[in-house]
Amino acid sequence: MVTETRLRNDIDEILPGVIADRRDFHQHPEMGFQEVRTSGIVAERLRALGVEDVRTGIAKTGVTGLIRGTAGGTGRTVLLRADMDALPIQEENAVDYRSQHEGVMHACGHDGHTAMLLGTARLLQERRDTFAGTVKVLFQPAEEGGGGAKVMIDEGVLEDPKVDAAFGIHVAQEVPVGTIELRAGPAMAASDSFTFVIQGKGGHGARPQATVDPIAVGAQIVVALQTIVSRELDPTHQGVVTVGAFRAGEAANVIPDTAELRGTVRSFTPENRQLLAERIEAIVRGVAAAMRAEVDFRYRFGYPPTVNDAAMTELVRGAVGAVVGAERVIDGPQHMGAEDFSYFLERVPGCFWFVGSKNEERGLVWGHHHPRFDIDEAALGIGIESVVATTLRYLSS
Repeated sequence: MVTETRLRNDIDEILPGVIADRRDFHQHPEMGFQEVRTSGIVAERLRALGVEDVRTGIAKTGVTGLIRGTAGGTGRTVLLRADMDALPIQEENAVDYRSQHEGVMHACGHDGHTAMLLGTARLLQERRDTFAGTVKVLFQPAEEGGGGAKVMIDEGVLEDPKVDAAFGIHVAQEVPVGTIELRAGPAMAASDSFTFVIQGKGGHGARPQATVDPIAVGAQIVVALQTIVSRELDPTHQGVVTVGAFRAGEAANVIPDTAELRGTVRSFTPENRQLLAERIEAIVRGVAAAMRAEVDFRYRFGYPPTVNDAAMTELVRGAVGAVVGAERVIDGPQHMGAEDFSYFLERVPGCFWFVGSKNEERGLVWGHHHPRFDIDEAALGIGIESVVATTLRYLSS
């Protein structure tokens, strides 16, 4: 209890600075692999804290540093990750710290993640005499579709020293502030995508018999694709097939030559991921052939599912229960959103959890990737405490 009280007092002391960092990052958002200013501040701050072996330029703008425990013994190495990139969104919030970069915004909370990990690094650096082992703090570029985690892994961040476990957090605008959400096993979906171009035969809209209408072909494909999840996936499993773009034609009385369709696919297991990929391609090609059209089909496997290790999840549950109270640690649903922290969890055991940041009374209710997204900054202190408590518990277990 004395240790927990001291930790909270220390967090209260540094929280104004953490909030200031978050707002500074929010004012100066940078897109994936372009986080030059952000990573420069991070590296400078880590060095000022005395963090060892600060490395920059990993995956272009990624940063890592080491906090070595001095409690005796070699111990294990745990990786703590924050993502730094923003989104191509024009901010609509009327706040003092609104984005100063036209068309770019921290609309997902990565500014908060970066500020929290800097605060976490400070607290762990001050507590080196309480643990054995090593904490590797990792500031990652390009989570928003760029796969920065995989690039950093390919460049060796899980080695030297070899990482034994990985933890990460995300603010959650669907979860009230003061609540933490986590679940063992598949927690977030794999995110894959497809694009195909239907080659038909254009002509006058009044003479369809002389054409092969790619719009009609595409419409039939869209309907047929909806039968995959409803009729081919085990009904106790979850999956999504969404066609989000359908582009064809310019005039009301002209049947075009081509139509382009694009879609996203979500699943939670390798088997279902492969099934969806195979069935989507088969249906697209089969319907097109049946309607006398040709098709150029492309499928892209994106982020894998985010799968939390069961034992690590229970360790986190115990640690964060002491932070917000066991009754405010909830088993969350499986999220259809995707997260490239999944690449770390494919290689080492760990856990990724959500820190509530929603506050209805203050109007902080807008969801991730919305132009009015903003968080209750009380979540920053809760997030820091949850990560520090988890890290210390892991290294002493």
